[in-house]
Amino acid sequence: MKIDTHQHYWRYRADEFPWISAAMPALQRDCMPVDCEAAMRAAGVDAVVAVQARTLAAETDFLLRVADHNPEVIGVVGWADLAAPDLEHRLDQWGAHPAFKGVRHILQDEPDVGAWVNAPAINTGLRALQQRGLVYDVLVFDHQLPAVTEFCARHDQHWLVLDHVGKPAVRDWTRNPEVSRRWISCIRELATLPHVVCKLSGAVTEADWGAHPGISPEDAKIILSCFDQALESFGPQRLMFGSDWPVCQLAAPYEGVHGLAHKWASTRLTVREQDAFWSGNAIRCYGLNVQALAE
Repeated sequence: MKIDTHQHYWRYRADEFPWISAAMPALQRDCMPVDCEAAMRAAGVDAVVAVQARTLAAETDFLLRVADHNPEVIGVVGWADLAAPDLEHRLDQWGAHPAFKGVRHILQDEPDVGAWVNAPAINTGLRALQQRGLVYDVLVFDHQLPAVTEFCARHDQHWLVLDHVGKPAVRDWTRNPEVSRRWISCIRELATLPHVVCKLSGAVTEADWGAHPGISPEDAKIILSCFDQALESFGPQRLMFGSDWPVCQLAAPYEGVHGLAHKWASTRLTVREQDAFWSGNAIRCYGLNVQALAE
């Protein structure tokens, strides 16, 4: 079984997606499960975790409706204001839906990541999330990783998921050795926390995707080395596959992203470890009900 733990869906409205710039025309359109269906089938991917792309409470309701109409969407990581006074009520409402598995915030776009993760109301909200057995996805750029390490250590009552391998700056990897040293140091430190899981996703768009189409051999080599470092740090029981579709299309099509992950997993992992990477770890971390696929 293969589970893609990171896809986004939306009905495009420019004002709701400030992060989609003029340089991203491929994303300035509706992106729904049907648009990825053929590529997923060709890759042998059976199920999906849908992840928030808008900083709106309506985003969670939207993704749960998507799950209602698309049985392959077996998990939803939505958005919630962790500091909101009605957070617990909202979590309980969403929690009645079997696909609701957690929340995410676009933390990488916060002007002061340190201030956000240290805000008392945010920490109270995350404790309420974990008390309900819900996952929090951590989204930061590699240079922001030091600001979230203590935050992740503080919240150890349930799984935290590091998105996109901590977004290593592939585009600067060879010309600035400090980039790789910083990322490796932070990944190793985060991996000492046994409740943190890492998605091997989103790395292709950290390359200089505007300079050339597809994944260049040089970028592929760097990305595979990042996956190797994640394996060394987290081990095979705390890694998951994610495509980051449709965002990945800025740099590579679905088959390119899946193909890179397949090349890596088939040459680094045992058969049992590959099962964990492609589905087992996601089922355990997100509490996914794969029985629904058979039904």
